[in-house]
Amino acid sequence: MQNRIEVLLFDVGGILIELGGIELWKKLTGQTDDAEMWRRWLDCQVVKDFESGRSTSDDFARDMVNKYDLQISTDHFIDSFGQWPIGFFDGAEALIADVDPAFRTGCFSNTNEIHWSKPCNQGVHDLFDLHFLSYEMGYVKPDAASFQHVIETLGCAPESIFFVDDNVINVDAARACGFDAHVARGPEQTRQVLGDHGLLRST
Repeated sequence: MQNRIEVLLFDVGGILIELGGIELWKKLTGQTDDAEMWRRWLDCQVVKDFESGRSTSDDFARDMVNKYDLQISTDHFIDSFGQWPIGFFDGAEALIADVDPAFRTGCFSNTNEIHWSKPCNQGVHDLFDLHFLSYEMGYVKPDAASFQHVIETLGCAPESIFFVDDNVINVDAARACGFDAHVARGPEQTRQVLGDHGLLRST
């Protein structure tokens, strides 16, 4: 049977780019569980406003310091937050190069002006023709509006979009919108998922 997939979309942090600073954030906020930390992060209106481009970096820093009663300055917060993107995982660029060229490829990421300005994320930009960045779109995952925006922009059926994200909350939301969505962490797991679905170049 012919593969119905037309477009492959990749989350960035946790799939292609290694993220640091998570442990420091958990320590600052007294959180211990990664899944719960990400659930709260994705559900935080301050984060949503910033990563959808509706607030400035200064607003974001001030509101996060106040919301979590952080014992650091806003400048310290911005500096620490800016260090989250570390760089490409080993094998990330090779993974994208090995995707079957029959498919359109792109990134679909919750991100912001601070992180996207980092050189490693500019490297991600260069890997793809399609870029769905929350702070440019005005929508964030896992809100259904973000997935609908992607569907409308691509002009294809949702089931023809193959999406990989490291966060199960985002994957569940994508599936609810009709995407063929999968959880993976890092290039090795992502390669396995793509290989299992026949989306890599024939060797």
